[in-house]
Amino acid sequence: MAFTIDAFLDAIALKEVGTERFRAGNIDTGHFVVFGGQLLAQSIAAAQLTQEGKSVKTLHTVFARAGSPAKPMEIAVERLHTGRSLASCTVTISQGEQVCARSMVLLSADEPDLIRHDDRLTDARPLTAVSRRPQDNGGWEVRVADGADIDDPLAVGPARLDVWTRFTDAPDDPATAQALLAYATDGFLIGTAMRPHRGVGQALAHKTISTGVLSHTITFHEPFSAADWLLLSHSSPYAGRGRSYGRADVFAQDGRLLASFVQDNMIRAMAKGATGL
Repeated sequence: MAFTIDAFLDAIALKEVGTERFRAGNIDTGHFVVFGGQLLAQSIAAAQLTQEGKSVKTLHTVFARAGSPAKPMEIAVERLHTGRSLASCTVTISQGEQVCARSMVLLSADEPDLIRHDDRLTDARPLTAVSRRPQDNGGWEVRVADGADIDDPLAVGPARLDVWTRFTDAPDDPATAQALLAYATDGFLIGTAMRPHRGVGQALAHKTISTGVLSHTITFHEPFSAADWLLLSHSSPYAGRGRSYGRADVFAQDGRLLASFVQDNMIRAMAKGATGL
């Protein structure tokens, strides 16, 4: 089933089942496991529900095991600290007795600038430079720049990947914008790490290669609209020992830096009969 904004909004519309305890459904992506981006988005939604007047500054998530799309997610929030301008909590997402992911969330209220500087995008990545036709997945459009094709196991390039993304039907809500961007950031850094290696492509993942996101940290710098084109500029400076590391910055079309994220991944040959991470 293709991504839709309505399905996404349903997944982050958490149902309260106890004190800072929630239940949520899953987005049907047609895969046998829950997409990690959904768990990032639900972690943001849960943290926001328990901390009024603040927005998520940094989300650090460790993925312990895969979730089943057929079962609802159980979400528990534990407050660590609530202050005037800063707050923190943990968000644990489980199915039954099995923990799928746990996040540390830092929330922040805006304060006046004492100092300010920010990186700017200096070289243009035109929206017209795409390697495949734009994907219109129920309001989520993706364009990969510079002829890169991470779906082709024989395509070789540097361990860099620039991806334009927008959610055309995204509501005008800052918290939802953060959740949507977190969802979009989960899916490209494994493919970025595979680009320099001929015969190893993302299309082989879960077939002859075992891959998975182990941890994901995203920090939001400036407010933005998820309905606008955003550039995810990825790089993977290291891969080895069955793991890869990647990082990315998120820019607006005018070059402003909006967010940054890093990811640790598993990339290894698939062992016969092996299960889990």
